[in-house]
Amino acid sequence: MNIIFTISFTLMAIGAILSLIRFVKGPRSGDRVVALDTMSIIITSALVLLAHVFDRYIYVDVALVYAVLGFVGVIVIARYIEGAL
Repeated sequence: MNIIFTISFTLMAIGAILSLIRFVKGPRSGDRVVALDTMSIIITSALVLLAHVFDRYIYVDVALVYAVLGFVGVIVIARYIEGAL
């Protein structure tokens, strides 16, 4: 089971790095918002996986709150960009 968690965290780290690159190099602001949303989803899934690894299910509640705040943040940024264009 340890190898599965290691592979999962490695793939999440690779995805986060690729999203960070897109966030920095994104030619448009929409690309940056999508990259930020992707990083938020990756962090949420990492928190859920950590909850399972450490057998501390309070991290699931933290992940849910983080996911809701991330979603609201992306909606606010999208509305701002829509109004700015």
